Amino acid sequence: MEFDTCPIIRCSKRNEKIYQEWFSLADSDGDGRLVGKDATNFLAMSNLPREDLKQVWAIADSKRQGFLGFKEFITAMQKKKRVAKWTPDHNGNVTSVPSNYVTSIIDGLKKLYVKKLKPLEVTYHFSDFVSPLLNGPDERSVPGNTIAVQADMPFSGLSTFGTAFLSKFECSQMPHTLLENITFVDTPGVLSGEKQRTQRSYEFTGVTSWFAAKCDLILLLFDPHKLDISDEFKRVIASLQGHDDKIRVVLNKADQVDTQQLMRVYGALMWSLGKVLNTPEVSRVYIGSFNDRPINEDLTGPLGKELFEKEQDDLLTDLKNIPKKACDRRINEFVKRARAAKIHAYIISHLKKEMPAMMGKAKTQKRLIDNLENEFVKIQKEHHLPAGDFPNVEQFREVLSGYNIDKFEKLKPKLIQAVDDMLGYDIPELLKNFKNPYGGTT
Repeated sequence: MEFDTCPIIRCSKRNEKIYQEWFSLADSDGDGRLVGKDATNFLAMSNLPREDLKQVWAIADSKRQGFLGFKEFITAMQKKKRVAKWTPDHNGNVTSVPSNYVTSIIDGLKKLYVKKLKPLEVTYHFSDFVSPLLNGPDERSVPGNTIAVQADMPFSGLSTFGTAFLSKFECSQMPHTLLENITFVDTPGVLSGEKQRTQRSYEFTGVTSWFAAKCDLILLLFDPHKLDISDEFKRVIASLQGHDDKIRVVLNKADQVDTQQLMRVYGALMWSLGKVLNTPEVSRVYIGSFNDRPINEDLTGPLGKELFEKEQDDLLTDLKNIPKKACDRRINEFVKRARAAKIHAYIISHLKKEMPAMMGKAKTQKRLIDNLENEFVKIQKEHHLPAGDFPNVEQFREVLSGYNIDKFEKLKPKLIQAVDDMLGYDIPELLKNFKNPYGGTT
């Protein structure tokens, strides 16, 4: 069994009360800790294999304390994918509940993924084509190779980028309430000028794209004295395709220029961004001096200081709202993935249909790959799909060249219909079931 390694300790008051009753039931000596026999006896009621329970404990006891407090106990309960199938009563017995019982929106999305979306992804090889500062009990740095294999960290997918990247990837942690819900990922400086000719030892844009797909907010930092967008920076921004809604722009060190110069800098920045961000919408730009030093009022004046303080407050508000919008973001990303998988299925099945039955398969495959843009247009018109939902042609062509198109599956309408039903009925019904009874959406 596979477990989501991202800790989830938030729950409703009703669920917290239930967990408290379970915790009291399991904590026989009443010391507020589950250790040894108490923990194993209680967790054994789930009827999960020993290896699965071992993984549950490892994730819940991420601090390696050797026991579970109430907070870690909640994590353990939420990590068991089969927790919906058993519920201890006050006597310690097990009461069965329906197998389709859903404990939260996220739990519902996981069930929908396994039942309706995953079959489509597996059939058409979707996963083959699609490709931090943390809270901790003490201040320390953890090497990338160590982070990638830790069960309680969400970075195992970075192993695909190899040792060259992991040797440069490092995780720093420190105790702070903000970091309990937010992870900051800082990238190395983007190369410019002559340095661009120096090849990195790992796929920089690939790593950037990996993080972009999983993050909630992307901050592009600019300096008033370095507004030029280098070729590598352009490639980095291009790798953020499909995540335009997450992008925010930060013009840092703005107190190093006076008001008149700042207006020119802002205009030049927007002009430069307009050439690389392929969207008509203007990205939010935060202007200020985001460091621990006081603002230079000699250049900015009192009006500039007031502006920078308001911009800083807006940026902090944006960061603080990330945990509040986590569920909305997961729904949004889930829907985006479902639509992308559906279009991917149309592409793969269309290419399969274009292949000859007997002779000339290699020649036809080469022609299809070389003219992939035209095939995308055909698919778009045939199925009335938005052009903006199609994948990057060059990236798709690169991955496709390693496959035998003739081995792909034909279009299976039932799989497409299952995803359509999920998007049109199941997800709206899921949100309806968990909406706030006193108003609001969730």
